[in-house]
Amino acid sequence: MSRVGKKPIQVPDKITVTYKDRTLTVQGKNGSLTHTVHPDVDLKIEKDRIDVVLNKDNRKTRALQGMTRSLVDGMVIGVSRGYQRVLEINGIGYRAEAKGKSILFNLGYSHPIDFSLPAGVTVTVEKNNIVKLAGIDKHLLGQTAARIRQLRPPEPYKGKGIKYAEEHIQRKAGKTGTK
Repeated sequence: MSRVGKKPIQVPDKITVTYKDRTLTVQGKNGSLTHTVHPDVDLKIEKDRIDVVLNKDNRKTRALQGMTRSLVDGMVIGVSRGYQRVLEINGIGYRAEAKGKSILFNLGYSHPIDFSLPAGVTVTVEKNNIVKLAGIDKHLLGQTAARIRQLRPPEPYKGKGIKYAEEHIQRKAGKTGTK
């Protein structure tokens, strides 16, 4: 049984936390995030820490306690430090170019792909093949990175495609001819 939900969340200085009508708002130097808390759990906010408390004790609410604690901790980290996700593009002629609030991809298809970024996600492209996404919302950033990776997932034979920087592609051997 996990004990993640019982662990308190440390709130750094210059982070403002307000909780009213089951809505939690966390404000920091990078921006502001809001989250609606489930009725089976409650938050106890002190000066420099947040505790997630159960309203009733059963299996479902203990799971909600851990999930709520992880979400709130992600909000606090997002508004204080932010999140970053790095994608690599591998393949001859495969490249990306940042154009304002969108990215233009050339991924070996007969046409370029114009991918618009959601609000709250910024992008920088280095050397035409490294895409760095940044934002304060961990969920939105991960979802955007997954949608970009889905444009051309890495294939196992030559490793061509878009992959996460920390991802390892298990390579397969090609066909061998017999005579």
